[in-house]
Amino acid sequence: MAIDPEELLPKKKLPDIVPGQDLSALSEHELEARIAVLEAEIGRSREAIAARRHTKSAADAFFKR
Repeated sequence: MAIDPEELLPKKKLPDIVPGQDLSALSEHELEARIAVLEAEIGRSREAIAARRHTKSAADAFFKR
């Protein structure tokens, strides 16, 4: 089995994001990075929802609900 070269690259450490965290101590750059991480997670969540809906639709069609 071949190794994917991307698996060998070091993983980027994402900033710890805690809902309700005090934002007053964060810099503008840190806030922008936080927003980027949150937006990426929202996108991943939406893709996961779409995949589950697709799977459910396929199952419903198969079982003719």
